[in-house]
Amino acid sequence: MVEDRQPKFYYGWFIVIVAFSIQMVVWGIFTSFGVFLNPLLDEFGWERATISGAHSSAFLILGLASIVVGRMGDRFGPRLVMAGCGFFLGLGYLLMSQINTVWQLYLFYGLVVGIGASGTDVLLLSTVARWFVKKRGMVSGMVKVGTGVGMLIMPIVANWLITEHGWRDSYLILGSVALVFVVSAALFLRRDPSQKGLVPYGEGEANASSPNAVGRGFSLREAIGTRQFWMLCAIYLFIFFCAQVIVVHINPYAQDIGISAANAASILATVGGASIVGRLVMGSAGDRVGNRLVTIICFVIIVVVLSWLQWANELWMLFLFAVIYGFAHGGFFAIISPLIAELFGLSSHGAIFGIIIFSGTIGGALGPFLAGRIFDVTGGYQLAFLICAAVAVAALILALLLRPTTARVFNR
Repeated sequence: MVEDRQPKFYYGWFIVIVAFSIQMVVWGIFTSFGVFLNPLLDEFGWERATISGAHSSAFLILGLASIVVGRMGDRFGPRLVMAGCGFFLGLGYLLMSQINTVWQLYLFYGLVVGIGASGTDVLLLSTVARWFVKKRGMVSGMVKVGTGVGMLIMPIVANWLITEHGWRDSYLILGSVALVFVVSAALFLRRDPSQKGLVPYGEGEANASSPNAVGRGFSLREAIGTRQFWMLCAIYLFIFFCAQVIVVHINPYAQDIGISAANAASILATVGGASIVGRLVMGSAGDRVGNRLVTIICFVIIVVVLSWLQWANELWMLFLFAVIYGFAHGGFFAIISPLIAELFGLSSHGAIFGIIIFSGTIGGALGPFLAGRIFDVTGGYQLAFLICAAVAVAALILALLLRPTTARVFNR
């Protein structure tokens, strides 16, 4: 029987800690791909578009697999599904240490790592959304702080490992860490509070007019029939286009203009560090003022700072870019799960989130490959950064046009 009273330590907070830790390891390693780009160029002499295309492929596979993983999480819960993802993730990085040909790069990183990373957002954020009614935006932000911490630490760690041990042994080490840690941590996850004899945190306390005070919600089919669903798909596509161009190419861009490899890795790490603040501040702000308004604010900042990047050709300018962009980047990714819950409820949250993530990964796959191709053709990144700014403007326009869904479906 589900009890009305919560224990002194609510298990949902432990879910948040576990989800934070998995986010830190998975996204920290995944976003360090740009640190490996130049060593792979030096080893094999492949074109920049070829190597960044593997990251694009991983992102596309991540999105496709997220649809399946999201539905499996809704039905079976996150524990075994996340453990399976952790196995694939670690295996992919271990195999990366053995590559010698392009097809191996695309198979081991593009396919296996892509499958492994697919559950990280959709499973963890959907699970946290089910455990918390009150403070949903804040705890989602706390979970996504794990991504920021990973981005802060892992590029520097990866650069040090490559310097000391070479890129092959670095992948062996990172793959071993990912495999053991993610699989072990996943075993502590639970789908919802009823599995521990509890109720969602803050259930009954949230005001009925609060964005988080939703009922059962839309089915996947009902959500697909709304304009808001497709607008979110487009918004997520646009933001991931920009985000992955920055994650993959800001490091080599910095080195191209004469910045050392260590400082270039620190720029990417600064994006992660600033995103920690953005995730906490904007996640909490979403609880108070609504997630749509926070989304608009984040996109205004991103448009301004991507425009600034056109002229950022010194170390201090890139660090300033990293701080401001990282804040807005973190804010957006903290509020996307609460925004989906606000618009569509929780009954099919994982499945809806999975499809929206897939749409995002189309942009995330296209962005780094296009930026790499632009560099191969023009010898620079200015056009790629200009395209990112234009894409961010399109996302801002859609965010301004986004309206609440009709409440009638929640009462069915």
